Amino acid sequence: MSDFETQQHDGETSEPELRLAMRDYVRFVALGDSASCGVGDPTPGGWRGWARILADAIAADHHVSFCKLAVPGATVADVRHRQLPEALDHRPVIASLVVGLNDVMRSRWDPEQIRQDLLHCAGELARQGALVVTVRFHDHTRVLGLPALLAGPVRRRIQILNGIYDEVHERYGALRLDLSADPAIYSRDLWAADRLHPSELGHRRLARLVGLLIADEGLEFELPSLTCTSERPRLRETTITLVADVAPWVGRRVRDLAPWAARQALSRARRALRPAVA
Repeated sequence: MSDFETQQHDGETSEPELRLAMRDYVRFVALGDSASCGVGDPTPGGWRGWARILADAIAADHHVSFCKLAVPGATVADVRHRQLPEALDHRPVIASLVVGLNDVMRSRWDPEQIRQDLLHCAGELARQGALVVTVRFHDHTRVLGLPALLAGPVRRRIQILNGIYDEVHERYGALRLDLSADPAIYSRDLWAADRLHPSELGHRRLARLVGLLIADEGLEFELPSLTCTSERPRLRETTITLVADVAPWVGRRVRDLAPWAARQALSRARRALRPAVA
């Protein structure tokens, strides 16, 4: 199985109820950021991640063409303008669209533009016949342990982002993995040392949960294993990661978002203190 194959089959139905039933050849495209790229799940061949794990599981029973377009740091706009054209060229049967947390963590937050871009991406994929897979994000501030000044505003942004994914789900019949409804998502074992990305176990669990959704659509295959194949990072490696990567990242986010968050807090305080109009 290669990361990208140009072979295309004609005459395949795009009707939702038939898209995955009795299908032997599956084209799977993963759009998004570092989570779908596989950061947190290192292998000798590079980052693997939940999408690759899922593609490998499907490949045990079907012919699979897997195209991983997700890259670390990608925003919703990056997916629309850089990843979507190549995804459409691949003519996927399954397309995962999981992105937005990088937008949430930046001061240049434009929810209406994010909505337009996500609806455009999902709409183009769905019109081509792809079964689109999305998520509802959990409260990532609990995983990151963000300071209170940032946690509230970031949490509200995640709620807005989830609302946009809800609209994608309603408009295009996308499969939706609701991470916000899963209390186990906050288990420490599911997260890498940086707390920004899933651990190998976290990636495997995501692959299995998405696999369950896909299996319900008629694709028969053995679900991905939850058995990890890599050792957990040693304490020294974890410390190096926290010092070299996580601390600077948190510092950048605080410098970027803190002034905006402070203005938001001041505005809410003023509204609370404003005398009620008779």
